Amino acid sequence: MAILNILHYPDPRLHKVAKPVDQVDDEIRTLAANMAETMYAAPGIGLAATQVDVHRRLIVVDVSENKDDLRVFINPEIVTAEGAREGEEGCLSVPGVYDKVERAESITVKALGLDGKPFKLDAEGLLAVCIQHEIDHLNGVVFVDHLSRLKQNRIRLKLKKRARETM
Repeated sequence: MAILNILHYPDPRLHKVAKPVDQVDDEIRTLAANMAETMYAAPGIGLAATQVDVHRRLIVVDVSENKDDLRVFINPEIVTAEGAREGEEGCLSVPGVYDKVERAESITVKALGLDGKPFKLDAEGLLAVCIQHEIDHLNGVVFVDHLSRLKQNRIRLKLKKRARETM
């Protein structure tokens, strides 16, 4: 397994729309394992393939406290979304930035598993938020895109300043 490089906002590659996975094969399973290792090392609770510059519809999520409940979604699609909740979100591609985003409170998602078989999952709370956040990435949307233009500009400036300071 390998730790992958995570793209950072405002990298334009974060706005590419991911293509569906045609076949769940060893290449996809290896990508999922590498993404999980990258997510845990970061540390984070979710990672989309788009964030590691692979534009395929694949996300990994683990919202458990012990980091022992890895969930892999290939070609995920939200089929129902109910309620609304506003909560603070962060992102491995936008390090150190947190803001409130409104998401559905509960969702039903359908996807393929690592075995290539379809499944459905009902999710609520943090798991539902995380899945929605990661599917946004697959659609070329970063969580800051849900914020006002003023906040987006401030975040861009903050991250550019931080990048200059670390050079």
